[in-house]
Amino acid sequence: MSERLSLTQSLKNGQKYMDTWPMRKELTPLFPEQRIIKATKFAVKVMPAVAAISVLTQMVFNNAQAMPQTIVIALFAISLPLQGMWWLGNRSHTKLPPALASWYRELHQKVTETGYALEPVKAKPRYKELAIILNKAFRQLDRSSFDRWF
Repeated sequence: MSERLSLTQSLKNGQKYMDTWPMRKELTPLFPEQRIIKATKFAVKVMPAVAAISVLTQMVFNNAQAMPQTIVIALFAISLPLQGMWWLGNRSHTKLPPALASWYRELHQKVTETGYALEPVKAKPRYKELAIILNKAFRQLDRSSFDRWF
């Protein structure tokens, strides 16, 4: 069973995971991370403005009756990037299924064979360890090493 994280810790982990996950087109059909990361980054840029514009528009038109709905819309808009970071934070701490765990171990071994120093292989790896090893593998290994998987 996975450990329960506080909301703030989960958001911080999501931010770290977003920065760690390799944004490679080869991984797009295999993992939802790339789509979630792109949507979250977009939401971080756009949604605060959407929230502010929705409230300010009602204030400019002096529409007090619509203010409760407008505030709900603004809160929803602001929550979207937080939802993405929360999902990423929880995902980073999720243990890998057996097939991905064996892929993680295989990649770890291949990167280690190239002479790159890594942390010891984890017995029960999580998605954040997979992200780290994928990043290193894409930097260290040549394209032919990935032909088997992509």
